[in-house]
Amino acid sequence: MNFRSDNVAGADPAIMAALTEANAGSASPYGDDPWTRRLTERVAEVFEIKAAVFPVATGSAANALALSVLTRPYGAVYCHDDSHINTDECGAPELFTGGAKLIPLTGVGAKVAPDILDAALAKAKPGFVHRVQPAVVSLTQATEAGRVYRPDEVAAVCAVARRHGLAVHMDGARFANAVVRLGCTPADLTWRAGVDVLCLGATKNGTWCAEAVIFFDPARAADFAYRRKRGGHLLSKMRFISAQLDAYLENDHWLTLARHANAMADRLAAGLIDLVDGAALADPVEANEVFIRLPQTLTQRLLDAGVGFYPWDGEVVRLVTCFATTDAEVDEFLDLVRRVC
Repeated sequence: MNFRSDNVAGADPAIMAALTEANAGSASPYGDDPWTRRLTERVAEVFEIKAAVFPVATGSAANALALSVLTRPYGAVYCHDDSHINTDECGAPELFTGGAKLIPLTGVGAKVAPDILDAALAKAKPGFVHRVQPAVVSLTQATEAGRVYRPDEVAAVCAVARRHGLAVHMDGARFANAVVRLGCTPADLTWRAGVDVLCLGATKNGTWCAEAVIFFDPARAADFAYRRKRGGHLLSKMRFISAQLDAYLENDHWLTLARHANAMADRLAAGLIDLVDGAALADPVEANEVFIRLPQTLTQRLLDAGVGFYPWDGEVVRLVTCFATTDAEVDEFLDLVRRVC
């Protein structure tokens, strides 16, 4: 019963099979291989556009390297205060951009709100030599509160960004969970709404270690290959990253995995609401994370019993499901809650 993170699981069997297949024989290094070429074709099919695709090993590298292309060292990156790039990447975006400043914004559900963004940009003073220059807006899909941006919400933020001449980056660590919850196409949730670069997460949803930086306008990616090499993420055996991503996207497998993770989160949340007097969701369950208020005595007893999850804020706890979470695991946890209550 480990609900600490969607990183606690291993790799999905289909991903492991793809790695085994890629392990046979030899292949050219540094991405000049059939798997990487096939991945680019696969992304074009899934996102309905010819894009520049760059596999990397971690989400932090994907975000930091993508931002390094979109801003100069004296630029400003506008993001939510709770965003991963602002709170959990140990200054990697600042390092890889050469010193660009992150400008944190408030917003309900850890979402960047168009009106708050617009107000912040109105005070930015473009061209004023004493200020960092606005360059990028970064969105997280799904957000750190487990909320999802709908296509119209993405478009509204992108419209503000365009009006002020900014690029738009999306940290898609849980992008698949958002797509299946909304029932929309990946294109509608990204480039059609105005997103320039997507960091497509896969590690949280079934791969061993694989993320992809996708530039929907390949011209923006002119120097990304050099930045990736300089940043240590041009793997010599790139086929093993690309093979994971190719298997991940093949036949909508990524969406199947995310749909299961979301369903487990729904099952978990509904069970807790039904069993625990006073239990209340701190945020709606829109992806695969459950933020719920529980009595602190119950929380402590569950932790003492060895259940894995994180106390979050006051009485709020966070429980995260994943592609590998089973009905039995959720039911075992709920049985424990029932006995404790």
